[in-house]
Parts: sequence; C-alpha cells; structure tokens
Amino acid sequence: VQLVESGGGLVQAWGSLRLSCAASGSTSSINAMGWYRPAPGKQRELVAAIATGGGATTYAAFVKGRFTISRDNTKNTMYLPMNSLKPEATAVYYCDADAGVEALRGSYWGQGTRVTVSS
Repeated sequence: VQLVESGGGLVQAWGSLRLSCAASGSTSSINAMGWYRPAPGKQRELVAAIATGGGATTYAAFVKGRFTISRDNTKNTMYLPMNSLKPEATAVYYCDADAGVEALRGSYWGQGTRVTVSS
C-alpha cells in the first residue's frame, strides 16, 4: 500500500484546511485509515481514524468536533477537513493505513503533509 498526503499549508488561526490521503496498491487489503501527528513523549498521536468496514470513526479529544474524517472508497482517498484551527495544531500530519490480515497485517505510512497555523 502506498499513501500520498496533500492539502497541508499555512493558514491563520481559526482558518480551515482539508487534508487528503490517496492510497494505491493493495487497497482492498486496507482495514482502516487514520491521521496522526507527532506528540511530546510519543512517536505519533492519533488525530482521527476511520474503519473500512462500516465506516466507524475515532477522534482524539482535542479535535472536539472541529474535524470530520471521511473516505471515498471509489477513489481510495481519505479526507480530513479541519476547521477552527489553532496554532497548537501546527505539525506534520501523517496518513496511516492498517492493511492485511493475520501475519501479513501491518501499518503503512505516507510522507506527511505540513500544517502551519499562524496566530
């Protein structure tokens, strides 16, 4: 599975951006996709995730209804519109895909897209 993120950039506080993550390769093996960013004391922290089957979503507490993750299975693309952005949201955002089954299951990562929120 290959992942390519886009949509990052510079925005003023309380502005909006929409991140996209396009998947290619063995996309039929993807179980779930998510967005992560670096966090103090952690390698990366979850921002939001969406399951392939049923579309169940998970959000970090700090999202607080401002972000809405979605996935277009016909385009193999995941989206994350981010509204009311705060300067503390500045980070590189990484797309992750949980793909495969049993012993072949693993995580695949994109290169990241940088989000900068100015105050």
